[in-house]
Amino acid sequence: MREVLTYSRRGSRFTPTQAAAWEAYHEQWVIPDEAVDAEDFSLDAWFGRGPEDRDGLIVEIGSGVGEATAALAAARPSYDVLAIEVWRPGVAATLGRLGEAGAANVRLCSVDAVWSLEHLLGPESVAELWTFFPDPWHKKRHHKRRLVTPAFAALAASRLRPGGVWRLATDWQDYAEQMLEVLDTEPALDGGVVERWDERPVTKFERKGVAAGRAITDLRYRRR
Repeated sequence: MREVLTYSRRGSRFTPTQAAAWEAYHEQWVIPDEAVDAEDFSLDAWFGRGPEDRDGLIVEIGSGVGEATAALAAARPSYDVLAIEVWRPGVAATLGRLGEAGAANVRLCSVDAVWSLEHLLGPESVAELWTFFPDPWHKKRHHKRRLVTPAFAALAASRLRPGGVWRLATDWQDYAEQMLEVLDTEPALDGGVVERWDERPVTKFERKGVAAGRAITDLRYRRR
């Protein structure tokens, strides 16, 4: 049984634009939840090419409405991008953006990220991991639901290939401090706070955080 620990599902109604994008692209680019439970599940089969045909696999946790996903994936056609997002309208919006950008190298999955890394991805199989603005669970009693924990850091590090990179960003200072504390103590990772990654588009979500007076912290860690 899969447990949902780091997120909560929100509304699932589509706008007309999202509904059109879903209808046009979901059969090509969305991995159904039930598919991952099949004994013969193959991520390579969903992408249509294997490790020998690509430069690497990139995993994005929490792709939102796909503003960053579409732009970054379109600039990396030789990579496969697995975008994990549980908010279905966000998945539909992402599909529309991927279609507009011509980024056919992305597959979307709505299964819990921790479970997905543990069960769908093999050791040292990921070139880059992106975690941009994960749910901060800002109330103290909810901090245990945050994604970046020692256990998850160890799991993520084990999935990165040697030299692989984990990029993170948050607009909550206390979460940034927690990320630093956790990731600095993970022996397989080396890194810290860095200047904003200029390739990452400034999304509507990020602008909202800045408008609220919250500073953006970018982190970058490399698998040793």
